[in-house]
Amino acid sequence: MLSTQAQSPTPITDPASFVLPFIGTTNGGHVFPGATLPHGMVKAGMDTDSPGNQAGYDANSTFNATGFSQLHDTGTGGAISLSNFKLWAFANCTSFEDCPTSLESRKTLRNILPDGSPDDFASPGYFSTNLSTGIRVELTSTRRTAIHRYTFPAGTSQPRMVVDITNDGPRTSTDPIMTLDPTTARVMGGAQFAASFGPGRYTAFTCVDFAGEGFELERPTEFGTWLGNFPVQGQTDINQLYFGFIDELGALFTFPPAPDGTPTVILARAGVSFISSEQACANAEEEIPDFDFDRVQTVNRATWNELLGRIQVDTTNVSTETIQLFYSAIYRTHISPADYTGENPKWNSTEPYYDSYYCNWDTYRTLYSFMALHDPVTFSRIVRGMIDIQKHEGWLPECRGATAMQFIQGGSNGDPILGEFFVKYSEQAVALNVSSDDLYTALLADAELQPPNWNLQGRQADAWKQFNYIPQDMFDAGGANTKQVSRTLEHAFGDFAISQVAKILGKTDDAAKYAQRANNSFNVWNPDVSLPGAPGVTGMMQPRFKNGTFNFTDPRHCSIHDPEMATCFLNAANRDGFYESSPTVYSQYVPHDTAQLIEMQGGTDSFVSRLDFIFNQSYFDVTDEPSMQIPYMYHYANLPGKSTQRSRQIIAESFNTSVSGLPGNDGNIHVIMTGAMASYTAFYLAGMYPLPATRQLLLSSPYFPSISFFNPLFNSTTTIKANGFEGNPTDGTGGKVFVKNVTVNGEPYKSNCFLEWDVFVNGSVVELTLTGDPNVACGSGDEALPPSLSTGGYS
Repeated sequence: MLSTQAQSPTPITDPASFVLPFIGTTNGGHVFPGATLPHGMVKAGMDTDSPGNQAGYDANSTFNATGFSQLHDTGTGGAISLSNFKLWAFANCTSFEDCPTSLESRKTLRNILPDGSPDDFASPGYFSTNLSTGIRVELTSTRRTAIHRYTFPAGTSQPRMVVDITNDGPRTSTDPIMTLDPTTARVMGGAQFAASFGPGRYTAFTCVDFAGEGFELERPTEFGTWLGNFPVQGQTDINQLYFGFIDELGALFTFPPAPDGTPTVILARAGVSFISSEQACANAEEEIPDFDFDRVQTVNRATWNELLGRIQVDTTNVSTETIQLFYSAIYRTHISPADYTGENPKWNSTEPYYDSYYCNWDTYRTLYSFMALHDPVTFSRIVRGMIDIQKHEGWLPECRGATAMQFIQGGSNGDPILGEFFVKYSEQAVALNVSSDDLYTALLADAELQPPNWNLQGRQADAWKQFNYIPQDMFDAGGANTKQVSRTLEHAFGDFAISQVAKILGKTDDAAKYAQRANNSFNVWNPDVSLPGAPGVTGMMQPRFKNGTFNFTDPRHCSIHDPEMATCFLNAANRDGFYESSPTVYSQYVPHDTAQLIEMQGGTDSFVSRLDFIFNQSYFDVTDEPSMQIPYMYHYANLPGKSTQRSRQIIAESFNTSVSGLPGNDGNIHVIMTGAMASYTAFYLAGMYPLPATRQLLLSSPYFPSISFFNPLFNSTTTIKANGFEGNPTDGTGGKVFVKNVTVNGEPYKSNCFLEWDVFVNGSVVELTLTGDPNVACGSGDEALPPSLSTGGYS
């Protein structure tokens, strides 16, 4: 971390000023830096011609800008998603017909700053760039509408605007429609596009209007449609020239310049809908009736500040970069999922509808637990939307983008998300309009009913119930015969989450049934498999056949030590049993019963030696989700000081505030998606790690003298004070950062290793006594250790 010290008053009234949206925007980070509201459907941003620009933008200045589109995802893999309905401006076409309208011909570089970076700027709710053509572009947004501001160079006599209907990121459009009004210059249109990470397609629509800023924009002097690189003046409907073999279509206008000789500033308002272009127009007129760019930006930033400001930190003796890293991480946790309420074309409902679940496998581990601390209303709306999807499609959503189902990566990971909500907010569910009956019904659908295609929803439930694991030789027309071990482990955790919900609902038999199924994790434990090069590391999660015998997957598979360097993604021909990580890493994944895992691995000393080996030999992969909980697993061995060291080393070595500041960049094979990496970072900096679908959070020390979480539903604030805080050593291995003692509201607490959810419900003052000695413990007695299912901690 940088040594620069930042001092700020308490509270921080403009936390948005600490957010750096460009973190992770190059070398494969795929972070979206454009303008959006928290969970906004519209994400207005620049698109560049960099390969694999899943979020549209790349901070590498060698890449050209190609347009400014209205919809994006953030932090995703798969094919490029969205990037729909690009706008573009021309200052110097020699004539209407000579304007280079195609994406390839119109693209241009950005201005370059002295340090070699592009002349781009972003803050929450705002993005700007200065193009090499002399045009300045600014963007801000409401939930379903973007407003752009194009400032043309002085002396521009024929400012022109392009509306691109068909060019999404991977250029997959079909069935385009578009009409333009030659008097008002309104453009209405849409097309069908391919999903990013699955077999489906979606249809999206837009409605674009123009206005002058500081002057009344007169009707266009020229108008027309364009096909590829050929504008045709006077046409108002792309059906007049579309023949089905060119995928680039749109509208082009020439406007009169500002009348007083000042630089012409044209505003473009772009409404978006997944229902119709008429609804896109209605969205735009409702949300931005006045074309007031500055008003929209001010409201947007205030919305972000209120949300970010629910989490306050004392910045004394804390580097500016640490504060920026923290608030930037919180910011990124609220970009997705996206609030598409009112924009679901598949069925009519009064319930919220959220989309861009990309994917639950990435986010269930940390995102929603972080949201639970400070944004329960949004969490409840997401849960209501997921339940509504189950009601209409039969199973909870897993991976979803732009209304289309996408491929499942792991288990039915919507289950722990609903479990996380209900375990923490069951008493408030009625007030939040969440039906406990509907929630439980949705969970049972995942647990008990096999869908026709469990590549896209639900589980391979019949095999799961018959064998209590997913056999490797269970060929089924309903889905690919892959990921059998990792799915087993995640289904077991999903059933643990269901057991906790059943317990709260008083469904005693169900609670026992699903708690027993949670033990299925150990049905794929083969005690006879050793890890090459690791003396004493014996026993691994392994694929198993229907007859109960084990197959073998090298424990080094899908790690940097894999002798075959095999792939481990969604590949039907790859039947190794694991997804995106090694058997060595997956053999640590029983988060609901780490105590039993310790026994299976030979006791505490062997367990700790195995963890040390995983880190020392680089099996731990910070860029991949199955590794995420491993640094905090030392807590279960009564060695919380080692958890603190490991987690702080990860921050020191892998995270910074540069455009390449997220692990997963620099060509690594994995990318932790959407808000998963952000919430992971935020938890580490807050000195905690969550246990989804439980009422406990593992505890370490924050990177601040104090940190406070305000929960608007409880109207309570919980403050964690780090007494003795002396700063954050740059290497992450030492310093006065280890928790020696914990009190809550002045009373000694039962553990130095975890906090109960009640601490956050009631609004408490948690005081940590810090020491420089890493040899600290959780406390005295078994109850000081974090709970496990087999020790009765969740009974």
